[in-house]
Amino acid sequence: MARSPFLESVEDFMRVQRYSRRTIETYLYWIKLFILFSGKQHSSALGDEHIKRFLTFLATECNVSAGTQTLALNAVVFLKTKYLGQTVGDLAGFNRSQRQRKLPVVLTRNEVAALLAELKGVHYLMAALLYGSGLRRIELVRLRVKDIDFDYREVRPATLRKRISNNA
Repeated sequence: MARSPFLESVEDFMRVQRYSRRTIETYLYWIKLFILFSGKQHSSALGDEHIKRFLTFLATECNVSAGTQTLALNAVVFLKTKYLGQTVGDLAGFNRSQRQRKLPVVLTRNEVAALLAELKGVHYLMAALLYGSGLRRIELVRLRVKDIDFDYREVRPATLRKRISNNA
């Protein structure tokens, strides 16, 4: 199924602005949903009330989490402000999803040792790196040999190197 020329132009705009591939995919998903929810009207004709209704719908009918609702809000605000160059007014009147209080799940040393003992080969290495270094999963998958400093026994993924070099 072919995508709309409008969404393709939004995607091209985001690529020129050097957004990550995952951000582009996520924003396009929420922008498309917003347009479909609004009866396929052009987004330049949709105002703040349409945005509030969409966000309220996500919270009340779809039961999305607060983080997901915020992501949808960010995508629509990006569309209106950055892509279309319009202003977005006060959006305080929509129903927000409630954040659930979660207690962190922490494994004891014995539990971690038992878990790692069940793994072999590449899976063991990946789990041990995740546990021992604090890497995110995507950082682990993208890890390269040059990201490992054997002299200092450190793991420095490319994203971390970029953050360090930007602050120096």
